[in-house]
Amino acid sequence: MAKEAASRRRALGKGIDALIRDDLARKEAPRIIHLSPREIVPNRYQPRRPIEEGTLTELAESIKANGIIQPITVRRAANGYELVVGERRLKASVLAGLETIPAIIREVDDDAMLPLALVENIQREDLDPIERAEAYRILIEEFSLTHEDLASRVGLDRATISNTMRLLKLPKEVQRYIADGQITMGHAKALLALRSAEAQKAACKRIISEGLSVREAEGLAESPPRKRARPPSPSVTPRDIHLEEVEEELQRLLGTRVRVIQRGEKGKIEIEFYSEEDLDRILEVFEGAGV
Repeated sequence: MAKEAASRRRALGKGIDALIRDDLARKEAPRIIHLSPREIVPNRYQPRRPIEEGTLTELAESIKANGIIQPITVRRAANGYELVVGERRLKASVLAGLETIPAIIREVDDDAMLPLALVENIQREDLDPIERAEAYRILIEEFSLTHEDLASRVGLDRATISNTMRLLKLPKEVQRYIADGQITMGHAKALLALRSAEAQKAACKRIISEGLSVREAEGLAESPPRKRARPPSPSVTPRDIHLEEVEEELQRLLGTRVRVIQRGEKGKIEIEFYSEEDLDRILEVFEGAGV
């Protein structure tokens, strides 16, 4: 089993065709047949979410005008055929009203179906960042890949893989805004600098409502929390000349700023120091005076 899994992991770097059994590819060249789109069931391992209706309509119009340039790939199923690769083409063909669609039949086992669907998705240009991050996550978990392994197999650098997968740490609500294109990857990166999910959601809503730029969003993460207003200071007994003389004498003896504060019958003495060495010097003065 370990050997087979390792073989599948290596195949991920060779493209979709390499994931289909090599022995079959050597025995016979793929033969294109025409199938009814309605007898092809969806790929159960397909990680895509519903495809945007606008892009599907555009593809359907193109298929009406030009036909299907690249056949879909299917495998035999109990009642007809199951899609392996080509979900958008299949759905657009139904939308275009085609009676048949060109297809290639491959003998693909269940173990290969998931990576086939995932690699096809990763190589598409129309995936949103969350779909791409989810595809990375499944491949890494199912095939025990490191970020670096996956990066080499899909032709990206490791940092791109890692930064994309970090999006999955954001709250689901924020992920939906990313998927819908309401905030960019740059905005999302700024939100990740915030510690709590509630802060991330609040900042995300502000980015959208105020139309903040990425730089302004970064400012939200960098802004320190507002300081709580200090309670009003208790009334201080008016200073007398005697306290001022005490302050001056202590400042002369200690060589630093000293404040004598009196509140009613009580009070305190504040002695400033500016480094550990300065503190040691002041302590030595006290020791020398026998304090």
